[in-house]
Amino acid sequence: MANIKSQIKRNRQNEKRRLRNRMHLGKARAAVKRARQAMLQGTPDARQALLEAVSALDRAAERGVIHKNNAARRKSRLMKAFASLQAAKEQTSESKTEVSGEQAPNKAAARQKTEK
Repeated sequence: MANIKSQIKRNRQNEKRRLRNRMHLGKARAAVKRARQAMLQGTPDARQALLEAVSALDRAAERGVIHKNNAARRKSRLMKAFASLQAAKEQTSESKTEVSGEQAPNKAAARQKTEK
């Protein structure tokens, strides 16, 4: 235990900041976890959960809880995962329409361009 007055005050300040930082970091972690779960389950609100996670990470970086590059890296990974899931979803929907005998709109447009 510190016996210098300024160090005692510094310890109190550090404890307050630690608790505040923990709150912001916890919110960011929880938001990222919710976004990942929503993406894996394929729920329609996955995009909204992703935006909330990005916002929470930005807020944590702005307050100095995590480094700005750390937040950018995490956001990039989330966006990349979301984009790959969206691409996979579109690919499966295209294959389903082809199996049912219908053509996907973008393939029909591509055929018209090549015919001209």
